[in-house]
Amino acid sequence: MPVLKGLEWTFDTVASTYEKMRPGYAEELYRTIFDYISIDENSNVVEVGSGAGQATAHVLKTGCRLTAVEYGEQFGELLKSKFQEYPNFSVITGKFEETELEENTYDLVFSASAFHWVPEKIGYEKVYSILKKGGVFARFANHPYRDKGNPELSKEIDKVYEEYYYKYHNKERRPLIEYSEEDAKDRAMIAEKYGFTDIRYALFYRQRVFSAKEYVQLLGTYSDHIAIKESIRTAFFAKIEEAIHNHGGTITIYDTMDLQLARK
Repeated sequence: MPVLKGLEWTFDTVASTYEKMRPGYAEELYRTIFDYISIDENSNVVEVGSGAGQATAHVLKTGCRLTAVEYGEQFGELLKSKFQEYPNFSVITGKFEETELEENTYDLVFSASAFHWVPEKIGYEKVYSILKKGGVFARFANHPYRDKGNPELSKEIDKVYEEYYYKYHNKERRPLIEYSEEDAKDRAMIAEKYGFTDIRYALFYRQRVFSAKEYVQLLGTYSDHIAIKESIRTAFFAKIEEAIHNHGGTITIYDTMDLQLARK
């Protein structure tokens, strides 16, 4: 689903469900980051938009000093509890673009499925300013694509979206398009406009299978779905469950994870 700006608050209302249902990222993705830049106990790192910490743990294991900048208060408390055994971990509650961070200080700034909420110019310029010379920005995200092997299920779900989601948001239905290598390259090259060099990108893939109930729990962590009036959302999700039950009882999601790397 496309991002609807101004809905950043919605994630914090479902922090526990988000932690349970949102996936982490491929091990190969982290290896690619750490092959590009070596991070250890002497490194200073900032994470932009940590959420429930799906990516945080992998970076903390390097022994680095990690500062999580997280807009949601509930997520902030969840992170403090989840990573309390790491003395070099701290949380700043606030928007990245409004948070004071020392310039020329950090070895790595990374953001997992969160940087699209930050205004581009402000975000990239701020990342560039707080990185040390030679420091790295790693931006990555997961792009789920609905069941390619069950076109009849997809057709039925499209009809449900037409009736509930698009009507509620007063938007025309847009065809689902699977995230491509060209998309990843275009996103990677944004960094070039703001002075970054040695720009690279990579793609990683996986499949996830959900029951009808699990799938609507996942949908309930998406900002534009959370924003739908509760009575309408309940009916909407019931119809999605019904569609899945009508077509085998499970739905397969095809994930494309993209990683962009750039150096100051």
